[in-house]
Amino acid sequence: MHKARILYREITEEGVPLSARIIELKNSYIVLLSEGAENLGTLVVSIPARLEISRLPLSSVLLGERNRMVARLIAERLAALTGKMVLVSVFIKTLDEAKAGHLFIKLLEKILREEESSEP
Repeated sequence: MHKARILYREITEEGVPLSARIIELKNSYIVLLSEGAENLGTLVVSIPARLEISRLPLSSVLLGERNRMVARLIAERLAALTGKMVLVSVFIKTLDEAKAGHLFIKLLEKILREEESSEP
């Protein structure tokens, strides 16, 4: 039986804390990304591209308006990297959206690489 794992990392950029909490399930990831205190932000779901259907990643905004582009970008990137369904929440309040998106992607890739290398 596959048990859910919860991963957490935090970085500080320009004095602003950014946190990433990942819940890894057997077939999917739930990712909560937040600037400052943890909050639910714009919520996006993405599934990995299936070549027989489309080469484009599939994603949809479920909740929220702010930061929708960066949330979709992150969800689609993670779905492509992991081959799993991904549900992503992005909450940004002061940082530039493009900069925050870049930092969140780097943080998530680092977390996934660390977890991959620590698996038996």
